[in-house]
Amino acid sequence: MSGGLLAAVRDLPPESTQQAVGYPSLFLLVSLGALVPVVPTGAIVSSAAVVAFHQSSPFSLLYVFLVASAAAFLGDLALYWLGQRGVRSRNGSRWLGSLRSRVTPDRLAHAQERLDSHQVSVLVLSRLVPAGRIPVMLACLLARMPLRRFARGDAAACLAWAATYQLIGILGGSLFPEPWQGVVAAVGLTLLVSAVPAAWRRLRGGGRDALRHKDA
Repeated sequence: MSGGLLAAVRDLPPESTQQAVGYPSLFLLVSLGALVPVVPTGAIVSSAAVVAFHQSSPFSLLYVFLVASAAAFLGDLALYWLGQRGVRSRNGSRWLGSLRSRVTPDRLAHAQERLDSHQVSVLVLSRLVPAGRIPVMLACLLARMPLRRFARGDAAACLAWAATYQLIGILGGSLFPEPWQGVVAAVGLTLLVSAVPAAWRRLRGGGRDALRHKDA
């Protein structure tokens, strides 16, 4: 299976075909990933940036940045709007329930504390930290932050997020002569960046549990 994937990446279509198919696909995948937080959108943006880096058009990277940030922003707004409906409803909603199921009480409390202290600026950091977007979004929902105010902070967050993962892709594209090599490197680096915070949280959680058992 991995050999087939590498072969598909090696045999990239002409630039015109890449652009005609790539930008709509990038928009669809990133917006879907914002709604369903299991799609690795950062890796998708980095891969698109690698391909754009090796294209002759001087605007390819700009298009990737604009498409990715717009898709992330619209996906976030749609998810927040759906979550607001659950907050207003007496019985909640499956979207709000899905957000709650992805956030532990400790992480929610931490996100609410940061939101109280830093307000909208915390949205920018939440997008840059892997798995940090959903806890902060849930904290905003429970605080009943208006959609317009959330959108102002989220716009800056999506721009910073798209720029960060695009830089990862540019780095991968600049290190290797072939686009497929840069794509593999960018995806690997993106997944590594995403895995480190989760591993750190597990390590800290295990340390706290050990201290509790010791004190008991």
